[in-house]
Amino acid sequence: MTLHQKASAFILATTLILSSPDLLLSSAQANVPLKVPAGNRLQSQPTIPSASATRTKAFNRTYEKKFQRILKVLKREGRLIKNIKKVASLYNIDPVHILGAIVGEHTYNYDSLDSAQGYYMKALQYARIPISFQHDGEKVWSFVKRPQFNTCRRQETSNSRWRCYELIWNTRFMGKTIGSVRYPREPFHRAFFRPMFAGQSFGLGQITPLTALKMNDMVSSISGLPKLSSKDASGLYKTVMDPNKSIHYTAAVLRDAINAYKKVANVDISENPGITSTLYNLGNPWERAISYRNKRRITPAHLPRENYYGWLINERIDELQAILR
Repeated sequence: MTLHQKASAFILATTLILSSPDLLLSSAQANVPLKVPAGNRLQSQPTIPSASATRTKAFNRTYEKKFQRILKVLKREGRLIKNIKKVASLYNIDPVHILGAIVGEHTYNYDSLDSAQGYYMKALQYARIPISFQHDGEKVWSFVKRPQFNTCRRQETSNSRWRCYELIWNTRFMGKTIGSVRYPREPFHRAFFRPMFAGQSFGLGQITPLTALKMNDMVSSISGLPKLSSKDASGLYKTVMDPNKSIHYTAAVLRDAINAYKKVANVDISENPGITSTLYNLGNPWERAISYRNKRRITPAHLPRENYYGWLINERIDELQAILR
């Protein structure tokens, strides 16, 4: 295991412990959290990844055209916006956070369809395709029954459980030979959760199957939606492709990021959609919260900073808020 892998394993293992509700109420966290103010900390937009630029150029688009395209779709989807507001209330977040995540994805990572109905039609198409989450013929639900994952199966929530599965894969399987099997040097979500097409994330919020499984418990408990199963890939895709259902998972990811920073670093990021959008784009909020907390111990005044994706959301926040009026 490389030094980087060891560090990553330690951080993720620590976050699995920290995310346990019984262990989060430290004396430090009894203090009032530091609030991250609205707006960008950086004066100019950070560098946009080359992969995003390549995709955009390939379809003869510009970021501005894509930004305006998804705004146009949202502006004419009154029923969807009404539902976004309702869902945001359920997860106790400002609905602009949900818009930020959606707009960021469709500006940098995906071209929006012409309407919410288009996503729903795709959901029906996916539901008819026989697919499964597997690697080299082994289903993921069977793979995680191996003894290496025993500790993970004792985790209380779907979030901590699937994060643990991810940790064990990254540290004990990825790029290694076990018996006669050589496992690919690919992260867990790529090895098991891309059964079709080139993409790995889907729907209005571009949710990955692994992310949906992590958020399973939160979404089910708050929304009442049926729980997803790794044994039913088609059903999972149908759910994350349905705009009215997928926004629950987008909201849950954002809520989870806010929870992570408040509980781990005693920082409230709920008033800065650029930061929540950054974490939505990058993933792993609990690990990032630990990294941020450690930086703040050295520089107490240090505030979380937005990446290129979150920077756009803060820069154009007025246009997003106008959609909600």
